Amino acid sequence: MCATSEVVINREWTTSTRFDDWFNGRTTALVSEPPGRAARPDHWHDMIAPRPIDPPDRRFTEDEWRIIGHGYRAQQMEEKWNAWCDGDTLHLGRSWTGFEIYRVEFGRDDGGRFIRSAVAETDPSRYNGTLESAASMLPSLLDVVLRSHRWSEGFCQEDNAQRAEAALTGLRVGDALGSQFFLPSNRDRLRDRVTPDGPWRWTDDTQMAVVLTDHLRRRYGGVRQDELAAEFAAAFDLYRGYGFGAVELLQGIARGGDWRELSSAMFDGTGSMGNGAAMRIAPLGAWYAEGTLETVAAVATRSAEVTHRHPEGIAGGVAVAVAAALAASDDPPGPADLITEVIAHTPESLVKDGLVRARDFGFDTEPAEVAETVGNGSLVIGPDTVPLCVWLAARHLGDYRSGFWATASVRGDIDTNCAIVGGILGAYGGPEAVPREWRDATEPARP
Repeated sequence: MCATSEVVINREWTTSTRFDDWFNGRTTALVSEPPGRAARPDHWHDMIAPRPIDPPDRRFTEDEWRIIGHGYRAQQMEEKWNAWCDGDTLHLGRSWTGFEIYRVEFGRDDGGRFIRSAVAETDPSRYNGTLESAASMLPSLLDVVLRSHRWSEGFCQEDNAQRAEAALTGLRVGDALGSQFFLPSNRDRLRDRVTPDGPWRWTDDTQMAVVLTDHLRRRYGGVRQDELAAEFAAAFDLYRGYGFGAVELLQGIARGGDWRELSSAMFDGTGSMGNGAAMRIAPLGAWYAEGTLETVAAVATRSAEVTHRHPEGIAGGVAVAVAAALAASDDPPGPADLITEVIAHTPESLVKDGLVRARDFGFDTEPAEVAETVGNGSLVIGPDTVPLCVWLAARHLGDYRSGFWATASVRGDIDTNCAIVGGILGAYGGPEAVPREWRDATEPARP
């Protein structure tokens, strides 16, 4: 962890501190870049017998490239490699001898960064492996560079994970408690704003959010679509309440189908415009709170595309991710400005149109009145769900309890609505913003 300083734990810290480390009661100063870019070492020796090797077939996000571009200087003797970048060229060499062993050329296209070519040293006095062994080791070395900054001073990856976990806590409790009010026996409790007895079991909303959060942890914030699709399929549990389309999609992926084809073929080839991408995505937005909103939108799009290829399904995911990023940021905007920023970064869509209509309502308006105009999730699609949820989250920033009851009161897709709003409010206030008795009554996110 980074160096810390004592603060009082409440949302007032946003005016004077950068981010509360809710897990130990301290504030962590976060920076947007890893520490200084590693330069060519003084004792560096260029390779003398380079030969091409097969480059890894691997994509890198812009955030991953940012880390790679900073390179890495070995900090202790057992770390055998130094890395430094010259433009789009990554050099990897032995830290003890200074011998350059790899030279990797990166390219860029709409899908992110990729390895254009790679060469390895073949002079036996410097490297005694085969070209095949050099090619097989290169992916692991790239991971070493990516992992190095997780604990480098000033670049605290763990803070991003804590933001995501805060959003996940809010999402999980909203989902689990919200789902209780589908039961006829609990309808009077909803009217009286009385919670039922626990434990409260969460649904597919949380199941997929946990998978996404864990994916971000493993990939240091990157979204690898093939891996994410496989992880969604592996975690699939029919009894969590997945929609029919999601059941077919995830079972198809589990049988070896290509998620691109399966997701695109849904709903007669239009792709899903459902609210499933939006329901799970708040942790991703919170993870990227220190990045640009353009980055949030781009990564949210990649996350959504795995299951929702329709532009409306993607737009719903982007809008919620941007809202969560803003809520989790060091200096979150006020309610009206939050909605305005979400609108500005949401693709042209019915979702965006609904957000514009929702913004026209004052925050003293009853939620039911807003729902009559923009929907309450009853159609289980992005345009019918996301505008109201973003408006409700903005209206209740800093007050998870009232935000939950206001959201549940409009009924509709209660568990998903409450998951979305809960995720944004959790990102804003941290896990402690969620009433402890509600957290205790909710099924844990992981075994």
